[in-house]
Amino acid sequence: MGASVTGLVTVFTRGMADEMKPYDLRPIEFNLLRHCLERQECNATELAEVLPVDASRISRIVTRLVERGLLVRHRMPTDRRVVTLRLSREGATLVSLLLQRMNDYVARVSETIDDDEMSIFESVTSRIVANHENLKPAP
Repeated sequence: MGASVTGLVTVFTRGMADEMKPYDLRPIEFNLLRHCLERQECNATELAEVLPVDASRISRIVTRLVERGLLVRHRMPTDRRVVTLRLSREGATLVSLLLQRMNDYVARVSETIDDDEMSIFESVTSRIVANHENLKPAP
């Protein structure tokens, strides 16, 4: 099973990178932007919790996306130390376009899988994710 999971992760990581490449965007940057789209507003601490990178890398990624005009930083007027992030209009448009491209990619790579097989795959995947969420850290 390990080889199957590794193969699936590799295929989707490469596919995602290929879809992002024309837009000079890395998959981790897309995931950050997508998270901001889903939440409407987020902060670096939250992003470091949901993305598989440390806080210093989040900071570098955010800076790059702000410089490209895809993200906007907002400082709280009551506490200038608190910074929230929102997608710019250009960022939201790009994320929407890339989500459609990713959906098209998934449709292409799964076109020979029938509805019953896809239903089983989705069920098993959901259970594996739930099992992961329920794991307790090793002592």
